[in-house]
Amino acid sequence: MVTLKEIQAASTSEIQQLANNPLIAQNLKDVFPHPYALANAEEFLALAKQGVLGHVFGIFVDDTFIGVCRVVPQGDIYRNNAEIGYWIGQPYWGKGYATATVNLLTAFAFNELKVLRIFAGVFGSNKASMRVLEKAGYTLEAVLKSAIVKNGVVLDEYLYRVFNPDLQKTWV
Repeated sequence: MVTLKEIQAASTSEIQQLANNPLIAQNLKDVFPHPYALANAEEFLALAKQGVLGHVFGIFVDDTFIGVCRVVPQGDIYRNNAEIGYWIGQPYWGKGYATATVNLLTAFAFNELKVLRIFAGVFGSNKASMRVLEKAGYTLEAVLKSAIVKNGVVLDEYLYRVFNPDLQKTWV
């Protein structure tokens, strides 16, 4: 069973071991380094503890750490929105853990943060993440053509979203 725990429940070595994978880094923003050293995990945990990265969680199956996810509430005119992001360690791919994680993140954002809309941007080359979001009830809202550059390659960004069914009636 997938659970989300405070990120400090994962050790720096657990994070580093799973994160140090080019197949994970290729689908994340450039702020996520590759190679991923122990010092990167230490810096990441320090930033998460300070609250700089939004609400950051370790993803666990029973007591095994399998990845990281977060919800980032937006501000100003976007204050009714939150962005989600996640990565799962390669040994745990294809087992439904990412979809379960997105469902848990979505419930947290709707129930605890009371946002109206949650969104996630996906690299055009990351079809697996698109399927995860669709299975979790997210809808493709837009394709931002040639919006990102990763490893020297220009890619489209697919923007997925879901609305809070409890709040949508009050805002529309």
